[in-house]
Amino acid sequence: MNTTTYSGDCRISFFNISSQGFWENLKSPDVVFGYSLPLLEIQIILIFFCIVMSHMLLRCIGISQIVSYMIAGIILGPQLFDLLEKSSEKLSADPALDGTAALRCISVFGRLMFTFLMTVRTSRRVAFHSGNLPVVIGIVSFFAPLFGLVFVNLFSNNIDPHYMPLDKALSERFAIVITQSTILLPSTTYILLELKIINSELGRLALSACVINDILGIFAMMVATIQATYIHVSHATAYRDIVAMIIFFLIVFLVFKPMVQWVIDRTPEDKPVKDIYIHAVILTVFASAAYFVFFNMKYILGPLIIGIIIPEGPPLGSALEAKFERLTMNVFLPISITFSAMRCDVVRIFSQFTDIFFNIFLTFLILVIKLVACLTPCLYYKLPLSESMVVSLILSYKSFVEFVLYEAVLEEKLISQATYAFLIIYSLLNAGIVPMVLRSMYDPKRKYVNYQKRDILHLEPNSDLRILTCLYKQENVSETIALLQLLSSPNLDFPITVTVLHLVKLVGQINPIIVSHDKKLKRLHKNSYIHTANLAFRQFMQESLASVTVTTFTAFSHENLMHEDICTLALDRTTSMIIVPSGRKWTIDGIYESDDNAIRHINQSLLDSAPCSIGILVDRGQFSRKNNVTSKNRYNIDVGVLFIGGKDDREALSLVKRMKHNPRVRVTVIRLIFNHEIESDWDYILDNEGLKDLMSTEDNKDIVYTERIVNSGVEVVKAVQLLAKEYDLMVVGRDHDMTSQDLSGLMEWVELPELGVIGDLLAARDLSSKISVLVVQQQQQQT
Repeated sequence: MNTTTYSGDCRISFFNISSQGFWENLKSPDVVFGYSLPLLEIQIILIFFCIVMSHMLLRCIGISQIVSYMIAGIILGPQLFDLLEKSSEKLSADPALDGTAALRCISVFGRLMFTFLMTVRTSRRVAFHSGNLPVVIGIVSFFAPLFGLVFVNLFSNNIDPHYMPLDKALSERFAIVITQSTILLPSTTYILLELKIINSELGRLALSACVINDILGIFAMMVATIQATYIHVSHATAYRDIVAMIIFFLIVFLVFKPMVQWVIDRTPEDKPVKDIYIHAVILTVFASAAYFVFFNMKYILGPLIIGIIIPEGPPLGSALEAKFERLTMNVFLPISITFSAMRCDVVRIFSQFTDIFFNIFLTFLILVIKLVACLTPCLYYKLPLSESMVVSLILSYKSFVEFVLYEAVLEEKLISQATYAFLIIYSLLNAGIVPMVLRSMYDPKRKYVNYQKRDILHLEPNSDLRILTCLYKQENVSETIALLQLLSSPNLDFPITVTVLHLVKLVGQINPIIVSHDKKLKRLHKNSYIHTANLAFRQFMQESLASVTVTTFTAFSHENLMHEDICTLALDRTTSMIIVPSGRKWTIDGIYESDDNAIRHINQSLLDSAPCSIGILVDRGQFSRKNNVTSKNRYNIDVGVLFIGGKDDREALSLVKRMKHNPRVRVTVIRLIFNHEIESDWDYILDNEGLKDLMSTEDNKDIVYTERIVNSGVEVVKAVQLLAKEYDLMVVGRDHDMTSQDLSGLMEWVELPELGVIGDLLAARDLSSKISVLVVQQQQQQT
């Protein structure tokens, strides 16, 4: 029979799971809600209806969807629909099996899975990649808020005994201080993702500090729980729990961790993890939560520790995310947040305001202490005031993740319903207001604009040329090395410093990370493409006879944030130019094959925010093959520069002038002159200044200079198509400011706007040429 029974003291209580529908009793159709499954279904429908309706209104003013989850809970709470109270009497007389039991289980499951997945997707290694500042912030922000414990006994004589006995009121204040002092990693990660600054310098700093604080918090929580058991239960039980925790850690680190590594090693590269291993991990997570509950710990600690053991990223971390992330984030988590908010009785905040006023004071006092504790180390390490405030606000942010702490202290009757309601409203205000304040205070692009001049045009003639090259796929290696070989010279007076950045799409890991290949990591060596590419660049450096220095990095990042990793590394390495592939792929015969829209999107973002000049390389294959044959049969490379005018063309010219020191490179500069150019134009004067040494036959013996007169955009197209058959590589500027009127008619035919008009012509699918093209944009300066 489809029933569950419970033996009570006076009566037997039971409930059925499924009904026969509304027609079971047409006179009273609501009888179906006496069955657990229909009741759960209507509860979930109401929850998501309120969420959708709330978000339809709030998204217009840029409020996060998380706020909609909380508001839906308040709508369904005691002050309006009171869904929990009305549901609790529908089923069993047993409180553990009442009408909210199934919803409560889903809520706990959602919180458990969310904590586990967020921990799996967060690399703890990030804490040690940002220097001493995050360590200092993490430690200070953990201990400084505990100073609030000094105020716990303040005004204790004014506590109303009808509200709460004195000892319980002091315990409530203690709980307020502890819960507000914590900085939970999922909260910090969530707001960084929401603001899209997790890849920024401040994002990494905040995340690193939070990891340090979180590690201290885990141990503090375990010690506090064992101490409470020691005082309130028994000494023997506390000692038993300590032994149980030691056994748990031994099993996790000595048995479970090697088994996880064994699964990863058994999984072939680029192959998915078998489902049986994924299911085994999830069962282990549930078992760990049950284990911690049995030994008087918080169930959330089990999934948290198991999540730390699972290596981030592919193959296992990404497989867990792919299988459970959407279901957890879109179904279980909204239910969990709404369920917690449904227990919030807003009316009690006002009816008992006098009783909880000191708790409100303590909450804001801890907030101020935490802000100061985070702000002081930032200022000491000479971080700008505005950025220091941003870090402090991020680390003081309270949101839905803290609900697990509030519910824990509420269920243990350490806080009142009024205080719990205030904490929920406080989290709601945080989730709604803080992100908007942070958006107005900090834009990650600010560190890339109005910076010192970092381009090739303004370099000293014999100075070190610093280039950052970005690689996405194996075919990018040969084309990038071929271009760098043109810039290299046997003359040690013209050194080149090359930074190679392998960009790997981040799957199954929240926080990005840039790893130097000087720090040997197993995962990097297992990647055959990266290993082969590093060997190729090492050989290139050895063949360059000490005129070239190569340093390699790998960035694990999200596709939509990769440009920020590139910009950050370009700033750190003080590069003058970033060279990236175009994303357009050709066959070995020079026939168009495909476009990679993800790479194109990254390039477009780089053009807007790069802190230096940028070059986009379109390789049809012939150029890289011709330049990478054996040294005995190497051919000369014909490089052309199509000069129309403008700062981008001047930057392209400056780059090609570096190639003249390579004896295998033959450089030709072709200037297209419009017959109606205004000679007094400032750009025209700067162009002539840049070309002056080429026009003089006495000063220029290495570069061929020619001029062609054109009258319209059509003649420009014809000239470009003819020139494309004469060279292996053509270097052009992206924009041509002074001739925009003559080329404006061509703009509507451009397929790849990131290459500009001329670059798009040379990279056209139907161009009957195998020429490669490098499109150059000079560093953008805000006016």
